[in-house]
Amino acid sequence: MNGAESLVQTLVNNDLDVCFTNPGTSEMHFVASIGTNDKMRSILTLFEGVATGAADGYGRMLGKPACTLLHLGPGLSNGLANLHNARRAGSPIVNFIGDHATYHHRFDAPLTSDIHSLANPVSSWVKSSKDAKSLPADGVEAITASLMNSGQTATLVVPANCAWDESVEPLPGAEKPVPPAFVKEDIVTAAKRLSRGKQSLLMMSGNALSLEGLELADKIAQKTGAHLISSTFASRIRRGEGSVKVDRLGYFAEQAEQQLAGMEEMVVVGTKAPVAFFAYPGKSSEFTPEGCNVTTLVEPGHDIVGALQALVDELDANRFTPRRQTLQRPELMTGALTSDVVGCGVVKFMPDNAIIVDESATSGFGTYTLADNAPGNDWIFLTGGSIGFGLPNALGAAVACPDRKVICLHGDGGAMYTIQALWTMARENVDVLSIIFSNRKYMILQIELARVGAQTMNKKTLDMMDLTNPELDFVKMSEGMGVAATRATTAEEFNQQIEVAMQHKGPGLIEVVI
Repeated sequence: MNGAESLVQTLVNNDLDVCFTNPGTSEMHFVASIGTNDKMRSILTLFEGVATGAADGYGRMLGKPACTLLHLGPGLSNGLANLHNARRAGSPIVNFIGDHATYHHRFDAPLTSDIHSLANPVSSWVKSSKDAKSLPADGVEAITASLMNSGQTATLVVPANCAWDESVEPLPGAEKPVPPAFVKEDIVTAAKRLSRGKQSLLMMSGNALSLEGLELADKIAQKTGAHLISSTFASRIRRGEGSVKVDRLGYFAEQAEQQLAGMEEMVVVGTKAPVAFFAYPGKSSEFTPEGCNVTTLVEPGHDIVGALQALVDELDANRFTPRRQTLQRPELMTGALTSDVVGCGVVKFMPDNAIIVDESATSGFGTYTLADNAPGNDWIFLTGGSIGFGLPNALGAAVACPDRKVICLHGDGGAMYTIQALWTMARENVDVLSIIFSNRKYMILQIELARVGAQTMNKKTLDMMDLTNPELDFVKMSEGMGVAATRATTAEEFNQQIEVAMQHKGPGLIEVVI
């Protein structure tokens, strides 16, 4: 049994059975081993950023890793942007990066690179296997590392000869790590701060935004009067019918500062005190009001739900019943096609327990607000701000949860970064409806152009944010990759198309011209 064969079976033994891949020559023994193992699912992507983004979506939904199989340093580099997003989301991922045989490195072949230096900024654990006999144990170590701190990225570099040389027998399943515990003193401090009768809030992210976490947070809010606010770009949040309403911190500084104005006590739960996404001339980078005390209840990656339960106990708040959202589907709108029309249509026809992957940028605010009272759903955000995450993330979420409808809300500019994900959606026949907001410009950049004080609004400047000449045709692109697509230019067209699309099982796309 060679190293690759032993490694693949070891992965399966440790409940890692999905591989998103874009392989090359150095990975051929790994590819062959997957091909002979009927327990490992291999999913081909046409670009490494699709593989890494899909692994992110998979990890967010299941809390366990898929793996990627990428080709040397350049292949890893193509996937770095979505690994950046995954790191910010705390997603468990195991990357296997093929490398030249150990004895081949000294020749400095064209694809030789410093893989560790490329992997370190987006990985919490990086290692190179030294020989085939070490490879299965390295695989177990990588899986264990990916599950540390409730989820992180682990990268194992696999020289080609480690894959083809004779190895040892596959290793059995290893014990899974548990999240680091919260600190009891932090619970007591937070309880005292929240019991002072001052304007207070819980700033939450991570597992605090799970259904269980939100219900505990609402008990705290009822006892203390604290406001509940989520970070702007959370990795995942439970919303809709049966969940607890939580406000989302605004993206723009003016929005966030208004939400936090007058707050005297801030307890951060699985996150940190909020800061601006970017610096702006003459504006503060921090949103915490002057004089507001900031208390950390529990660090990101630690036992967040356990910390919230401990705070409920400390406050004697177990008697409160969580205030759950009720179902209220909106009426459809008519006339001009706007983002609000789209939001009404999505919520009107959304099935229960859908997954919404949101990279809609400026066009999705209406949908998000309306979804407070949609059927129960999980909402996934662009945690790291690196665009092109939406389509791959939706692919990974659909692989993780094949019995749930995945709805991807995406801006047209960001969709072009990883449009190849549509091909894999068709190949795997996953149940993803992609809604592309086609305003034919980088609208967020036009807004930011004014906000940073760069006032040159001439044609040459605006052309750098314009997506016309030629215009993108998402229907043709989608159909060319095997995904049926339609285009809506009016509210009536969209309403008809969204109703049909929500009932269809399998990949589909609607281009929304707004």
